[in-house]
Amino acid sequence: MKKYDAVIAGYTCVDLIPDFKKNESFANISDLLKPGKLIEIDGLNFVLGGIVSNTGLAMKKFNKKVFLNGLVGDDFIGKIAIEWLDKYNLSEGIQTTSKAGTAFSIVIAPPGIDRIFLESPGCNKIFDQSVINFDAVSRSRMFHFGYPPLLRQFYLNNGSQLVDMFSAVQRMGVVTSLDFSLPDTESESGRINWPEIIQKTLPYTDIFVPSLEELLQIMHPGEYAEILSSAVSEDVINQVLVNTVRQIGKLFIGSGVKILLIKAGQWGAYLLTGDVSSINEKADLKLVEENWNYRELWFNAYKADPLKIKNSSGAGDTSVAAFLSALLDSENPESAVKYAAMAGRNNLYCTNLYDDLSNWQEMTEEIKSVDNEFIYFHAIENK
Repeated sequence: MKKYDAVIAGYTCVDLIPDFKKNESFANISDLLKPGKLIEIDGLNFVLGGIVSNTGLAMKKFNKKVFLNGLVGDDFIGKIAIEWLDKYNLSEGIQTTSKAGTAFSIVIAPPGIDRIFLESPGCNKIFDQSVINFDAVSRSRMFHFGYPPLLRQFYLNNGSQLVDMFSAVQRMGVVTSLDFSLPDTESESGRINWPEIIQKTLPYTDIFVPSLEELLQIMHPGEYAEILSSAVSEDVINQVLVNTVRQIGKLFIGSGVKILLIKAGQWGAYLLTGDVSSINEKADLKLVEENWNYRELWFNAYKADPLKIKNSSGAGDTSVAAFLSALLDSENPESAVKYAAMAGRNNLYCTNLYDDLSNWQEMTEEIKSVDNEFIYFHAIENK
């Protein structure tokens, strides 16, 4: 028996979220952010952010034993982060440094408009393999890591630390899982050859859970730029054809990923799998191979009640938390994707993720009460 179900490692930050008035709605961001305009808000929320906090707290809410492995600064914001994690007995694996400040983001998320992040990576720029608690990883069933574009040491030298870390975890017999983030095209991270780094990392990656925009930018940056320049609206997802997603997905499976989940916002989620038998050999996972091998499906998103929406930050991380929890419970593909979609939807209704998010039993009842649609494809076996 392993001590932990999952080690969640990588980017840690604190989100500062202005609380816009709920009775206001904006058609686009230019209606909101105008020079000289004063915008009255109802307050400022301080919440834990980043993959370590979001996915880790949600997985604990879903009854999983998790070890959070991140880095914060020895500053006021860092002390807030440690204090919050202490409340949930999850600060053991969070290291502190005096060499750089805690990462924070200002999340501009007014009603009716997709989020805009103003991100300061802080000490995540110096986060490297020395921060990873490999002893905890060796005692875990799963290792989930993100977000490389915000972790400078993991994309320098053509991603050598990222590849070395994932190959080392694979040798431990631990299931590896990778999440991503959208590189800022104007930053150092945006000039990195991500297709090359990803292609070197995927042979050691069992599970990959990018968003649709991330998938396009890291594998087809030229096509992504063309979509952005030709988009009628600001929603990239509306401009992407299903066949494009399927073609890119098969590239990932062909490169070594066993389970690919693509988060597509209000369009739902796309699942593509290869041969999962090697995952089953690790960490007491008991996925029914006849259900999981070479599957391909698209699941429509659950509809959200606009009147209940409080915060869209972290929805993707929460969705992944439910998906990984379902895998650890040996759920079938349809159930795993349903839990992912429901958790992502429910995240929208949360101010405090851990306190407000539905637990696993509550989500199970919610899923039973709502009919939603799958689109099935015939996946080509990658042999």
